[in-house]
Amino acid sequence: MQDGSAELRRDVHFASGGDRCHAWLYRPDRETSDGPVIVMGHGLGAVKTLRLAAFAERFHAAGYTCLVFDYRHFGDSEGEPRELLSIRRQREDWRAAIAFARSLPEVDADRVVAWGTSFGGGHVIATAAEDPRIAAAVVQCPFTDGLASVRQISLRAMARLSAAVVRDQFARLVGRPPVRVKVAARPGEAGLMDAPDVYPAVLALLEASGLTEADYRNEVPARIALEIPPDAPGRKARDVRCPILFCVCDEDSVAPAKATLRHAANAPCGEVRHYQTGHFDIYTGDRFDQVVTDQLAFLHTHVPAV
Repeated sequence: MQDGSAELRRDVHFASGGDRCHAWLYRPDRETSDGPVIVMGHGLGAVKTLRLAAFAERFHAAGYTCLVFDYRHFGDSEGEPRELLSIRRQREDWRAAIAFARSLPEVDADRVVAWGTSFGGGHVIATAAEDPRIAAAVVQCPFTDGLASVRQISLRAMARLSAAVVRDQFARLVGRPPVRVKVAARPGEAGLMDAPDVYPAVLALLEASGLTEADYRNEVPARIALEIPPDAPGRKARDVRCPILFCVCDEDSVAPAKATLRHAANAPCGEVRHYQTGHFDIYTGDRFDQVVTDQLAFLHTHVPAV
């Protein structure tokens, strides 16, 4: 089942590496053709059909062009093997998405906003630190510190995950299909996230997106577990010169708030909003309304739509 916002957008593609990324382009009705554009990407193993349309619709209604994309290997984008999760490749996808957004004739190339949630929030911090032309950034329940996130995984799950990584590395060496692990794990499964609130919250997010478990590929090659611990995009917050809004879930069991706040304090133009909620609760209900309202207030201040 698909969300009901297709009439507001059109499908577009842009090149990244040797593949094409699929995106939704939301274009507001306005007389001028030099408005801002918000480039939007999702989190760990996630695809744009998981509630990103809900955010884009609110931004679009406020007069913003939105480009909402899937990473290579995920969703409607190209790339083999499927669900290959690579930090390097995803940050290349961010650079490609922003370059494509700047090429759109209906937008102002110097008023690009980068918006990322969860793992995508970390990508936005790293991208904004490297691209001084980005006008503003919004990061929601952002991944900022690999070690802090890894510490949220139980010891038993870590042992299962480590064994899967070894098997996946061997499979890669000998040319076999990847050994996969769950992104959101049930008790007893090898996975990247196994806090007690994770799996029920993902099921609720799927339901809110009009999707079922069968619609979402909740697994990735295990090799990504080697990339996450040393990655700390939050350290680059000190190099982000544009205004950046950190939307922090204080009860986050995936991207701990304490680490995010430590890094956010180093952002020269950083602003912080707190939400007494868990990592996945911010996508729906009252928390969703609150965070979108705060994000629009930030955008209207720093990158007004008109």
